[in-house]
Amino acid sequence: MADRGNPSGGKELGGFLRSCRAALDPHSVGLPDDGRLRRVPGLRREELAQLAHVSVDYVVRLEQGRTRRVSRPVLDALADALQLAPDERSYLFTLADVSPGARPRPSGRPEVAPRLRSLLDGMRDVPAMVLHRRMDVLAWNRGAAALLTDFGTLPPAERNLIRLTFLDDTFRSLYADWPRAARECVAVLRMEEGRRPDDRALTALVGELSVNDADFRTWWAGHQVRGPRQLTKTYHHPVAGTLNLDVQQFSVDTHPDQLLVAYTASDSDSASEEALRFLLQWTPTGPSVPPRRATTRQ
Repeated sequence: MADRGNPSGGKELGGFLRSCRAALDPHSVGLPDDGRLRRVPGLRREELAQLAHVSVDYVVRLEQGRTRRVSRPVLDALADALQLAPDERSYLFTLADVSPGARPRPSGRPEVAPRLRSLLDGMRDVPAMVLHRRMDVLAWNRGAAALLTDFGTLPPAERNLIRLTFLDDTFRSLYADWPRAARECVAVLRMEEGRRPDDRALTALVGELSVNDADFRTWWAGHQVRGPRQLTKTYHHPVAGTLNLDVQQFSVDTHPDQLLVAYTASDSDSASEEALRFLLQWTPTGPSVPPRRATTRQ
């Protein structure tokens, strides 16, 4: 299949294939030890070619970004050989322009439907917000402001969960396990970048994070990907203390680029449920949160 106007697509596809090949243990795919010294970890190119039933030269051209003409059967064979997870397989097909469906083109800042805003306001016992696919915060309720930050005090361009996770020390300190949360952010962003390589706002976000954070640069080069899913995160909140919360994400059928995200305490975690209830009662009149420290990491 021909390249559809994305000159960097072959490079991204090659980088992803190299990363997946390096991460795969040869013994896990049944390859015997031939006694030869492996200069780098993972599969050799010829081993991947053997498992996927393609030529070594074809693998070389793919990894060097010299071709993106990949058929669906070949992509399936490569994905099987590399033992890709569903999100990784979808990302591979997207990079090769073989994924089903047309790519929606990026537009201006999306609007949240009035009924969806009303739903947020009605979720008085649940912190919730509406996110754009780039993790831009489009709308939020009182609980989300109390739990995370008062997004209303931020310029719209800075209301992005991934940007805050890496570049804002106050937001960063909320996570009990920041490296894990940050790596999940990178995987989501990498997945989205593969789907929409022509999204200028997303490209600008990746560039800003790459310039300002060494961890982001390292993890971005690892090509780990995943789509939205339910997660459990632990927060150290300055008012409510430790909170173990399920983060649930729901697609918005009328706006495919938007997600409704809700934070709830696990049924078995009475301490977190009590702490969350206290936090929501602590802000009875509006999104009032402790003053933010001016510690943006740039």
